[in-house]
Amino acid sequence: MACLVFDIETSSLPPEHFDEAQLEYLLRPAERMPTDEAKVARRAEIQRQFSLWPMTAQVVCIGMLNADTARGQALYLSDDYEESPEGPLQLVPCMDESELLSNFWEIARRYEQVVTFNGRGFDVPFLYLRSALLNVPISRKDWLGYRYQCDPHCDLADQLTFYGVSGPEGASRRFNLDFYCKRFGIDSPKSHGITGMDVSNLVAEGRFRDIAQYCMRDVAATMELYKIWRERLGGIK
Repeated sequence: MACLVFDIETSSLPPEHFDEAQLEYLLRPAERMPTDEAKVARRAEIQRQFSLWPMTAQVVCIGMLNADTARGQALYLSDDYEESPEGPLQLVPCMDESELLSNFWEIARRYEQVVTFNGRGFDVPFLYLRSALLNVPISRKDWLGYRYQCDPHCDLADQLTFYGVSGPEGASRRFNLDFYCKRFGIDSPKSHGITGMDVSNLVAEGRFRDIAQYCMRDVAATMELYKIWRERLGGIK
């Protein structure tokens, strides 16, 4: 079964993308704070969260690996159109988000299964909504189906918590990818000095290839974690 491991990176859209009413709506919770200092802090916190919501952010990179061949590529937004040298991992610049998403859905349709970490809660709905907003055809609309299965979408965040069987504080509580990687002896993508929280700043600085390389480290770690899950825990019901 052809299996694609993927991860996305997102970046908040600048304030000029929203009209006055939209900004007031988004920042309204800050106005309930008791002091001006608290209001400023709350506004900054909300604006940092813009990158988490498909209505206020864009996809800036999608990293992918074939789970069987370990060959893959990162599609990323960039004004630098120099592609990486030939090899098992390609960095492919895209002119805009529509091109990036279109290229991704063309690749995705060739795979029967996908693997993510928290893709059900974040990556997949983000991709679906951004594609809908930009009128980009979606080739696979079955990745948010029946939750209690790993075909066609194996979300490791679900699998490693056994679908939250013991609750947030029990034996199967959920950890982040960095924590799982370190505990299972996998090189964590966070150990190279960049995290997902840095992406919006990297976009502002024009460091597009750094984003693509970070995203591919995330995907590589997810693939290694998937192999461990499949070999040691796959099939547990």
